[in-house]
This record gives sequence, structure tokens and C-alpha cells, in this order.
Amino acid sequence: MTEFLARLEDDSNVLDLGCGGGRTSARTIARRHRYTGVDLSPVQIERARSRIPSGRFVVADAAGLDLPGEWFDAVMSLFMFGHIPRDEQAPLLGRMHDWLRPGGWLLTTMGVGGTEDEVEDDWLGAPMFFASFDAGTNRKLVAGAGLDIVRERVVAHEEPGHGPVSFMWLLARRPE
Repeated sequence: MTEFLARLEDDSNVLDLGCGGGRTSARTIARRHRYTGVDLSPVQIERARSRIPSGRFVVADAAGLDLPGEWFDAVMSLFMFGHIPRDEQAPLLGRMHDWLRPGGWLLTTMGVGGTEDEVEDDWLGAPMFFASFDAGTNRKLVAGAGLDIVRERVVAHEEPGHGPVSFMWLLARRPE
């Protein structure tokens, strides 16, 4: 996150896909930038709106979102791709490329478990959809969308009641 923020000029136009309820990273971005959050949950959008009053918000499924091309200086999507069907991930990355201005930045996390599309019936008390590829396939998807990977790393994240789950953090850029 620090490297992503350091690469953005003040007052950049930033899109946050799967913004949730206005997490710390979103509030940090909104202090210096024009922030637009997108989430499927109206409840999460209301939470985010109360925490980030200067932001713009859209209730929508990111996989079907239609936005103007070359509109954003940066797109962020943290821990969302694992909830997008595998066959929708490459098209979404392509749209993210198109929403970025040339030279724009992408910060995203992608699962590396190679999980086929599946629903876990009791994930923290509710059913939850999961899908992911391996790290090599993630790299190919990002490159296939026309984005240049600048930095990547796989990090284990502790999921309460489930143990460590690994995510690939990717910082990528749309070529000038």
C-alpha cells in the first residue's frame, strides 16, 4: 500500500473495487485523493459513506460495472478477486486496464490457492463464494489485460477460524 500511495500524485482519481465499509486503506486514500468506492453490499456502502464523507460510492457488482475509459489514475481492489468467478477475472482485469489512464496504477490482491468456483456454506457464519488461480496464472491474467507488473509478493493472511490463506499482492501499471 505504501508504494502504491507514493506513486500517486495528490488529488488523483482513485477507484476502489470491493471497498467494503470504508477500511483504513480507503480512508487513507480519501485524505489526499478523489475516492470512488464500489461494493455489492448497500450496507457496506452506507458504512463507507459515513467513514468517508468526501467519497463517491456506487452499489454494484464489480464484474458487471460499466465506467468511462481512461477515467482513473489508479484502481485498487483488495481481497475481492477471490470472490469473482474464475471466468470473469480476466475480463474484469481488462476493464480495469481500460478504466485506467495511460500510466495509471493498479494495486490488487489475488488468491493463489487454485480454487475452482465454490461456495463454502459457513464462512464466518455465512455462505461465501471463492475462486482463485495459482500465482503463475494470475501473472498471465494481469499481463494479458495489458498491465505491466511492477511488484508482486505472496503473503499469508490469518483468517479467523480457518488458518493461513495466501494472497498475491500485485502492483501493476498501464503503459503510457
